[in-house]
Amino acid sequence: MNANPWLPRACCDEHCLAAGTDPIGHRLAVAWRQARRAAALAVLVPGLPMLALAGLLGPAGPALRRGYCRLVLAALGVRVRVTGGPVRNLSGVLIASNHVSWADVFVVGAVAPGTFVAKAEMVGWPALGRLARWLQVIPIERGNLRRLPAVVGVVAERLRAGKTVVAFPEGTTWCGLAHGRFAPALFQAAIDAGRPVQPLRVSYRQRDGRPSTAAAYIGEDTLGASLRRLLTARRTVVRVHVGPLQLPGGDRRALAARTQAQVLGAVSVRAHRPAARRQVRLAA
Repeated sequence: MNANPWLPRACCDEHCLAAGTDPIGHRLAVAWRQARRAAALAVLVPGLPMLALAGLLGPAGPALRRGYCRLVLAALGVRVRVTGGPVRNLSGVLIASNHVSWADVFVVGAVAPGTFVAKAEMVGWPALGRLARWLQVIPIERGNLRRLPAVVGVVAERLRAGKTVVAFPEGTTWCGLAHGRFAPALFQAAIDAGRPVQPLRVSYRQRDGRPSTAAAYIGEDTLGASLRRLLTARRTVVRVHVGPLQLPGGDRRALAARTQAQVLGAVSVRAHRPAARRQVRLAA
C-alpha cells in the first residue's frame, strides 16, 4: 500500500461487492450468458483502434465512438439510459463524472466521447498503453503534486482547442454505494480556458432498479473478476444523468463543489478516517 497521504483513497472492499450483487440464478443459464457475451466481446475487442481512428473522421468521429462504445457495453450485458438535460454539442467542455469502474470509459464514451485524463501507469501497459497513446490520453501522476500544474495546463490547452476532456475528480474508483469528494485541481483548467463543465452522474443498477456493484473495480479486485461479474449478471443498467452546465466562475474549489453537488445530488459523500481507508486502483 502506498503511504502517500495525497493519493485519493476509498474504504470500498469486498463487502460493497456483496451488497450490490445480482443473484445470478441457474448455473446453466449463467454459463450460457457468460459464453454468449464473451464471444460478442471477443468480436468487438479487435475494433478498439477504431476509437482512435474515429478522431480523423471529422464530424462523423464522435458518432462512431458513441456507437462502438454502446456495442461494447451491449456485449457486456450493459444497457445505457440517459436522464436529465441534453448533452449539448459544444466545443471545449470539461466533463466531470463520478468513478466506479473501468467500464466508465465506455459509458461516458457512449454519451459524450472525449479525451480522458487517466493514471500515468496506464500509458505504459502493453496493449492498453498503445490505445491510450492513440487516443491522446492525458496522463496524470496522482502521487506527484509537482507535475499537477503541467497536467492542468495540457487540459486547458485541449479545452481552448475545442476538445472535450473527461475527468474523474474523485481520483479513484468507488463502489457506487459510496462516493468520494471532488478534488479541485483539474477544475482550474476550465477556469483558465474559460470553458464550461458538464456534470455526469454514472450509476449502475440491476434490472429491477436496485444498485449494482457488478461493474465495480475496487480494493483488491481484479479486472478479470470485475469483467466476470458483468458477463454473468442477468442485466446491468447504467444510468447516466446529465446535469446542468457549470460556468467557470469563482475559484476552482467553488466550481468543484458546485459540480460535485450536481453529480452526486442528495447522495452523501462518505468521509473516512485514515485508519479505515483502503487503497484502491486508480482506474482510467
